[in-house]
Amino acid sequence: MGFIEIAALIIFSVAILVVITGWFDSVVAALLGVTAMICFGVMSDVEAFNAVDWNLIAILLSIWIISGFFGKSGVPEYLSALVLRASKGNVALFVVGVGALAGLVSMLIDNVVVVLMFAPVIFHACRRFKFTAFEPVLFMGMCSNFMGTAMLLGDLPPQMLHSVSKIEFWGFIWHMGRPSSFFILLIAYIFTCAFFYRRFSRTYRGVCMDLSCMVGEKPIDHIKDKPFAIVACGIFLLTILAMAFREFFGFHLGFIAMWGALAIILFFTLFKERFTVEIPDVEEILKELDWRAVFFYVSLFALVGGLEHAGVIKLLVAGITPIMKESITVGATVLYWVTAPIVGIVEHDAYILTLLYVIRDLGTEGINPWPLYWMVLWAGTLGSNLTIAGAPALFVAKSLADKEDQRTSSLREFLSMSVPYVLVSLISCYIPAMIVWVLPFAN
Repeated sequence: MGFIEIAALIIFSVAILVVITGWFDSVVAALLGVTAMICFGVMSDVEAFNAVDWNLIAILLSIWIISGFFGKSGVPEYLSALVLRASKGNVALFVVGVGALAGLVSMLIDNVVVVLMFAPVIFHACRRFKFTAFEPVLFMGMCSNFMGTAMLLGDLPPQMLHSVSKIEFWGFIWHMGRPSSFFILLIAYIFTCAFFYRRFSRTYRGVCMDLSCMVGEKPIDHIKDKPFAIVACGIFLLTILAMAFREFFGFHLGFIAMWGALAIILFFTLFKERFTVEIPDVEEILKELDWRAVFFYVSLFALVGGLEHAGVIKLLVAGITPIMKESITVGATVLYWVTAPIVGIVEHDAYILTLLYVIRDLGTEGINPWPLYWMVLWAGTLGSNLTIAGAPALFVAKSLADKEDQRTSSLREFLSMSVPYVLVSLISCYIPAMIVWVLPFAN
């Protein structure tokens, strides 16, 4: 290993270590890591810029903008009200129902945004019917993180997979003649929700929500401006459909997403007087975007690009190729169960992106990369529910719940929820993943 390879590996490791430990700002740490790689000659500034997948960044920003309008439509509150009615006062059914709903919405919207959308709904029920918010909100946060990888648009890891492998929207439903991410995760999701329904049934035994006080309240009342909701949801769905049929139009996903964001901004700017809800200005919309996350993801792509440019990725490929060639079953299993605990305590996006590059290059060695792509993606997503360090959505969920309950939940309380959730979800995903995606390609 030469100077460039050693320098790249040390800089990358130090930058990620600082991000994990929180010694100082994670965005600053990542940007300093990129700067260091350029200064030490690992890559040029142009190479660092080109390492970033700007198409992916455009997708993120655009979907965030559209999601902001969708969140103001009242549709999430409307759907939650339907779940509350369907629960018929059963607290366990309500908690699991809202969590399950949040998970399904997160297939198309960023996890953190979903938590912010649904947390107020849970808080309203907690105040009204006198039960604590910690477990329901944390469960909802875990569910949103869970299903974010089921489709292309929900979270960064599937978008990273699109960037590395060029898989399209429909590939997350059906790929290479077999069910892929949506169906595999849906199976695991159903089992996990069923397990926690039994748990919550014991937790809330004797607690009942008296819905008689809601006589006269209609779920549709949560949608204050129906034309606004119709337009916001309509543009959102049209954008998703256009992205799903990207190959027909011949445009990049980022370009289509940007047109969707531009369309919703222009429409509500030009016709804002026709709606009764307050329409945010463009400046307000831009202020609400998570620019810190954007800069972090840009830096992350550049850092991993530095590893690739220095040849570190090739060294990693050379190290694991013999294992994968001997038995992809063993290799995929080890990769899956090693990944899960790691991403529970480190920044999972960096880990997943690095491994996706490694797996891509394994394809040049005659190894089918797809079983390994999926195992890393699924383990990386499910394992990140272990701690707040693994998933930003959990940090937000815990912070909101603690504020609502006016107390600070302990690590023990958190792990009593997260450990069973991670174990059940990992096991229930591993079995169909092996049957559908690993064993058919076994040596």
